[in-house]
Amino acid sequence: MKVTIASAQYPITEHADFSAWKIHITSWVTEAVAKGAQLLLFPEYGAMELVSIFSEDIRNDVRKQVFSLDGIKSEFCAVFEDLAKQYKITIVAPTIPVIENGLNVNRAYVFSENGFAGYQDKFFMTRFENEEWGIESAPKRLTVFEADWGKFGIQICYDVEFAIGSQILSEAGATLILAPSCTETIRGASRVHIGARARALENQVYTVVSQTVGDAAWSPAVDINYGFAAFYSTPDTGLPQEGIISTMLPQKEGWLIQELDFSKIEQVRSEGQVFNHKDNQQISYTLKTEEIQINHIQLCPRAEARGN
Repeated sequence: MKVTIASAQYPITEHADFSAWKIHITSWVTEAVAKGAQLLLFPEYGAMELVSIFSEDIRNDVRKQVFSLDGIKSEFCAVFEDLAKQYKITIVAPTIPVIENGLNVNRAYVFSENGFAGYQDKFFMTRFENEEWGIESAPKRLTVFEADWGKFGIQICYDVEFAIGSQILSEAGATLILAPSCTETIRGASRVHIGARARALENQVYTVVSQTVGDAAWSPAVDINYGFAAFYSTPDTGLPQEGIISTMLPQKEGWLIQELDFSKIEQVRSEGQVFNHKDNQQISYTLKTEEIQINHIQLCPRAEARGN
C-alpha cells in the first residue's frame, strides 16, 4: 500500500507550436518516471501555456482563450493518454478550461495505464475566474479514483480551502487528496497550503499540492505565479509531528517526489492519538443550492485480474 508521487512546481512556458509543447511535456513526464514516480500531479491552469501557440488577438483576450483551448482539448488529452499508457503510470494533467453544456469549467483530466480514466471539475471559483475570465462553477460531482494502492480524489486550488469536498471524498474511501493549484501571491499560495493541511488533519489523509511558478509576461491570465509543491499528513503517530512530510523551495522549477505509505493512514485512524476521521463523519456538509454526487472510477484492473 505504497505509491511514489511526483508533484510539479511548474513554470508557464511559451511555446512555438503544439509539437514544441508536446516535446516539453514529454520531457517533464520522462524525468518524473526516471525518478520512480507512479502518479504525476501537474498544477491548475498549467495548460494555459498552450495559449502561447495562438494568435496575438487570442493571447491578449482571456475570454477568447477559453474557446481556443476547448478547441484543442482532444489533442491535449491524447498527449497525456499516450504518456500514461507508455510508462504505465497515472497522470493528473494540468487543468484546462473546457466548455461543456454551455458552461466554461476548469477541469483536471486523469489518465492511467489504460488511457483516459475520468476528470474532476472545480466547484468554487475565485473572483478572477468568475469576474474576468468567465470560468463557471461546475455541476457538483466528485470522483473517487481507485488504484491498486488506494483511492484518491482531487480538490482544485480554491476548492481545497473548503471542508466539504474532501470530507465527502474521504467518507467515500479516499485516503489521498490531490490539490493542483495556480496562485499569484504568497497570500494565495498560503491559503491553498493552509487548506490542504487542514483537510489532511480533519480527514486523516495525505494531501499533495502542485503549483505554478515563475512569470509569463506574455499571458494576461497567468502572468505572475507564486507557489511550491508539498506533501502533508495529519500530525499523529508514525507521521511528521507538524504534518509536513516534504516541501520544495518556492519558485524553483521541477518535481517534488515522495513515497507515501497508506498503512500509516490506517494506523492513525485505528490507533492514533485522536480520531479526526471518525469524528468528522458526525458532521454533515451540504450545499444549499445543489446536491453533491459522487462516483467511483477504477483506474486499472486489480492485481489479481492481471494475473499478478
